[in-house]
Amino acid sequence: MAVSDGVVKKVILSYTYVAIWIFLSFTVIVYNKYILDRKMYNWPYPISLTMIHMAFCSSLAYVLVRVFKLVEPVSMSRDLYLKSVVPIGALYSLSLWFSNSAYIYLSVSFIQMLKALMPVAVYSIGVLFKKEGFKNETMANMISISLGVAVAAYGEAKFDTWGVTLQLMAVAFEATRLVLIQILLNSKGISLNPITSLYYIAPCCLVFLSIPWLIVEYPSLRDNSSFHLDFTVFGTNSLCAFALNLAVFLLVGKTSALTMNVAGVVKDWLLIAFSWSVIKDTVTPINLIGYGLAFLGVAYYNHSKLQALKASETQKKAQQNDEEAGKLLEQRDGEGRKSDNQN
Repeated sequence: MAVSDGVVKKVILSYTYVAIWIFLSFTVIVYNKYILDRKMYNWPYPISLTMIHMAFCSSLAYVLVRVFKLVEPVSMSRDLYLKSVVPIGALYSLSLWFSNSAYIYLSVSFIQMLKALMPVAVYSIGVLFKKEGFKNETMANMISISLGVAVAAYGEAKFDTWGVTLQLMAVAFEATRLVLIQILLNSKGISLNPITSLYYIAPCCLVFLSIPWLIVEYPSLRDNSSFHLDFTVFGTNSLCAFALNLAVFLLVGKTSALTMNVAGVVKDWLLIAFSWSVIKDTVTPINLIGYGLAFLGVAYYNHSKLQALKASETQKKAQQNDEEAGKLLEQRDGEGRKSDNQN
């Protein structure tokens, strides 16, 4: 049976979106590492870098939403913004600050291994906030992922306690943010795509980050008279960060969130290979064994989520079919009664 041109075109487009997202995500991570690392560009100011990203992204998002009207803004009251968006923005700013700070102390490859703990953090916080039900099987899976990451950390040649602490805090804040999005926004019927997320959340992040920036980084930048902002470096870096958000919008919109998760696993392995071969970071066999164990746990978790999603969709379809069958029976009963009355 020949495959139609439409199906082939759809498959090619899907792979194209995946490739674009992997490339941009890869580029942003390596670019941030290059700027922040003391042995490379040597600009160790993660809060400043994050603020530049937020200012650039919020400005472009405003232009896309308000000027070009490419994306419709969400109807949102001031009360809803203060109670829902502001807490999410605070968590997002902390997550970005700590994750960018980790690049100063840790290798790209080891950071990707630590990020494998994200499903563990999301599930644990989901159980804590009663958004997820506690299941022994799922918890065993989470423990297996954690053990894999622990083995990878044990085998890390350049282990830095402060860097690991920063990355783990970044994972915790990001996981809390993802759970709060479900509680504060999705439960109220509000869905934000990456563009509207930047439109509403990026300005909020900019305000929150300005507080630690004034205390931690501004005095050092003020005294460092030799530094001049390189618009080429920081402009292209910010553009890549914004393009990544557009790529997320395309990838999730045209494929699915699960496709993005699978693509994320491919990206992580590519980053580990790049970190080892090009940046010359040390990747030990114990690193790879540990991350391999964590990878299997994450893959099983994604598979379980997919099966649960399919079961939920099947149940919804069955309910719809039952409702339609019930309506047909009611119509037939009504028509039968009419004909009896006429006779």
